Amino acid sequence: MNSRYARFFRPLTLPQTLLAAALALALPTLADEHWHDLHEEVRQGRLVALPDILDWLETRYRGQVLEVELERDDGELRYEVEMLGPQGQVVEFEFDAESGKLIGMEGVNINAMQREEGDE
Repeated sequence: MNSRYARFFRPLTLPQTLLAAALALALPTLADEHWHDLHEEVRQGRLVALPDILDWLETRYRGQVLEVELERDDGELRYEVEMLGPQGQVVEFEFDAESGKLIGMEGVNINAMQREEGDE
């Protein structure tokens, strides 16, 4: 993978690939319609695109993205991004999907993940 997110996303192992394929085959057609609706909301500016959220995190925190979820909580869409920090800590960042605003963090030793200004 030759993208700026290559260090966040690793190739899937064979068991992970088989599981992903099984899940894809098991999902109903309605899931496709749901994703089309979400893409349209991003295109129209009603939702923040995931790369914008990941850029924000990469600028401010060190770590590797483990998991990203888009969930509906009390009728509002939220991005939940789980990261593995440099000291092995797991931290979950929660963002409002409409504004892109960070609305919560959960985990241990979050301050050790923060980048300082000019830190690459």
